[in-house]
Amino acid sequence: MKLWLLLLPGLGSIVFLMGSALYTIMIQSVGLHTELGASLDYWSDTLSDPILFRSIEYSLRTSVLGSLGAVILAYPIAMWLRKPIPGKTAIIGLLRAPMFVPGLVAAFLLINVISFHGILNESLLALGVIDKPLRITNDKFGWSVVMLQVWKNTPFALILLSSSINSIRSDVLDASADLGASAWANFSQVVFPLTIPALQAALILIFIGALGDFAFASIAGSRNVYSLSVLMHYTATAYYEWEKAAVIGLVIMVLSGLSAILITLMTRPFANRTRPVISASFLERSHEK
Repeated sequence: MKLWLLLLPGLGSIVFLMGSALYTIMIQSVGLHTELGASLDYWSDTLSDPILFRSIEYSLRTSVLGSLGAVILAYPIAMWLRKPIPGKTAIIGLLRAPMFVPGLVAAFLLINVISFHGILNESLLALGVIDKPLRITNDKFGWSVVMLQVWKNTPFALILLSSSINSIRSDVLDASADLGASAWANFSQVVFPLTIPALQAALILIFIGALGDFAFASIAGSRNVYSLSVLMHYTATAYYEWEKAAVIGLVIMVLSGLSAILITLMTRPFANRTRPVISASFLERSHEK
């Protein structure tokens, strides 16, 4: 009983806030608060609209690429920071700087970097890599949003992965290297499986945040296809269809939950994978000796 009393303030507030928000959006999605009463027409109209499915495709694409890009970029940095290097504290602080920049401010700042006449295009033109500026911002595919998501979320992925990588004992890595494991085998067969829980947490949290992100999508996103968050915003504020906006909000929540389950199921086998890290050439040399 005392344990429940200790959990009640924190757990109770979370359940109350999440439960009340979920209840409100659910009754709003069926129009229960209107004079006409409950109706599933809002669901049928929204789910039959091709604009919604284009938004789902766009949001899933940018979220998947953004979360994967952040994690892929964070892994080598985390492995490098594991080593004793001069100025390590300053480097870590610099790498975490994007976390302290609000998303809306970051979007405006990075737009100047990747815009048609931004720093990136001007640098590529000066180096002779391209003949004319590339239109990266507001592109139909969503590369500008992906770049912003990677820049913003890499420090968060770095924190989770670094703590997991640093928990691996050095003698474990040294032993596999002494047994003939290459650097790639050491990472793929030792480090990667041991950091799967941190990888799962990073992918899930970054993906869900990117899926519901509004700041980056509204500024740097496509002007032909809206993300789910932008579509929900315009549906509610421009067309005053709050019931359909609630349906889109529930779609985002369902996609977030399904994606979390899918990420967990897809990454779990890598944690249980057991393969020899000793190279065959090393065994042959040892046998000859």
